[in-house]
Amino acid sequence: MANYYSDHPEIGFYLNHPLMKRIVELKERNFEDAKKYDYAPVDLGDAIENYKQILDITGDVAANIIAPNSESVDLEGPHLENGRMIYASKTFENIDATRKAGLWGVSMPRRYGGLNLPNAVFSMLSEVISASDAGFQNIWSLQSCIDTLYEFGSEEQRQKYIPRVCAGEGMSMDLTEPDAGSDLQRVMLKATFDEKENCWRLNGVKRFITNGDSDIHLVLARSEEGTKDGRGLSMFIYDKRNGGVDVRHIEHKLGIHGSPTCELTYKNAKAELCGSTRLGLIKYVMALMNGARLGIAAQSVGLSQEAYNEGLAYAKERQQFGQKIIEFPAVYDMLSRMKAKLDAGRSLLYQTACYVDVYKCLEDIERDRKLTPEEKQELKKYQRLADAFTPLAKGMNSEYANQNAYDAISIHGGSGFIMEYKSQRLYRDARIFSIYEGTTQLQVVAAIRYITNGTMLQNIKDMAAGLECSDCVAALKARVEKLIPIYEEALANVKALESQDALDFLARRLYDMTCELVMSLLIIRDASAAPELFEKSANVYVRMTEEDVIGKSAYIKSFKAEDLVSFRAAEPAAEEA
Repeated sequence: MANYYSDHPEIGFYLNHPLMKRIVELKERNFEDAKKYDYAPVDLGDAIENYKQILDITGDVAANIIAPNSESVDLEGPHLENGRMIYASKTFENIDATRKAGLWGVSMPRRYGGLNLPNAVFSMLSEVISASDAGFQNIWSLQSCIDTLYEFGSEEQRQKYIPRVCAGEGMSMDLTEPDAGSDLQRVMLKATFDEKENCWRLNGVKRFITNGDSDIHLVLARSEEGTKDGRGLSMFIYDKRNGGVDVRHIEHKLGIHGSPTCELTYKNAKAELCGSTRLGLIKYVMALMNGARLGIAAQSVGLSQEAYNEGLAYAKERQQFGQKIIEFPAVYDMLSRMKAKLDAGRSLLYQTACYVDVYKCLEDIERDRKLTPEEKQELKKYQRLADAFTPLAKGMNSEYANQNAYDAISIHGGSGFIMEYKSQRLYRDARIFSIYEGTTQLQVVAAIRYITNGTMLQNIKDMAAGLECSDCVAALKARVEKLIPIYEEALANVKALESQDALDFLARRLYDMTCELVMSLLIIRDASAAPELFEKSANVYVRMTEEDVIGKSAYIKSFKAEDLVSFRAAEPAAEEA
């Protein structure tokens, strides 16, 4: 019987991540919950076994319920009835199956009905579910919005809402508006305090809201009259049970058809303030978006895995000119690159997730007691790493998902263009990954300061210096080490241009080089520990990195600030009135 977790041992490998022991120690707080809950782990080994069991259950549900339903969901999609969004028929089956399996509110503490899973394990669950249906993963993974309510809401709000999410109620984050896409400072949905009812009232329109008719919404709204920037925005909790919000429209999208994307109208809707006023965008949404971006990275890895599976299976079966097409160099080159991108991207995903786990666990502990000086330093260290790595993980994995889905169709040839084959759906679903929760261009903007100020260069040097690897990949490490001075020179060349426009123009090249060096070192580390899983990918990925770093550095070395004039001149002239 198929299982989307156990069929891919590469996922379970990351339960042995070097940081996992520390994460479990922090998350379980000396395993105090074992005294109160019979399902809580008693030690590290017990915790890891618990994670494996949950992953195995998820893999079974994904392979045998969600995946078989995916085609029907894609064809039917959600629809609108009397101002309400109605899921596709099979989506209800998926929700019911995940509820019965206890897969909701999984990151929340046990005292609220959760499973107290670390972010790294939640990312594994997201990957597995995305491989079966990326659209359903959107609905399921939005439960992570509860992390923001847990972090910034009151204890009364925690007790009111978290158990509902743990029982399977859905969530959404209502940020975007018709005139405020990536520029959330322009949000104008109005929040006014109702003195008589002692509550807030929301009025306005939200657009492109994933799972927009959910049970519990986190809403960004303008609470400070007369303001026009992010300092006038606050975060609110809207409970669908109170009414006041209707679905005006469901978008007809290229892909992820099972995931409803809604336009909402707020009409005097009752809401609760989450946290403090004025911090909605500058603090709470930033936390919400970082979590969502890591979720898209996991979603991307899951789809990349499925695209590779489809391409590999077809190449093994399809014959042309008397040969299986997998024997053709052009095809096995494509497949080897797909697998290398998948494995390197997954390693980056779980490295980032582990960084997030350490600092988030320490932040949680700090709510109950004062941290030691050593713990404070540890928190700061891993928060900086998480902030630097999150845009790398989201940007590169979303791009790789698109590339792998594209290549899966190419391997299928004409059949890949036919709607009866899964590859076309993966291709349509993947396209949004590099757009929502911040386009790849915005991930570059988020990452570039860590690149230009030398933070990522130092991280790369530290990773290389601390990497002890086996003989099978030692030569690969040496090759990567030769690329680091080339990267450093390219970085210096860009800074020497002393032009912000030139930096913006070349930023994507610096970003790609940074990501590829990081992922090369990570996949070498993984191949050293498990050559049977990763040695081939490490060999391929390092060669891809050499190709890219050397090529991009040559481009940057020959670039001059005045070259920008040539690129602008290539734009078509505006028509005269």
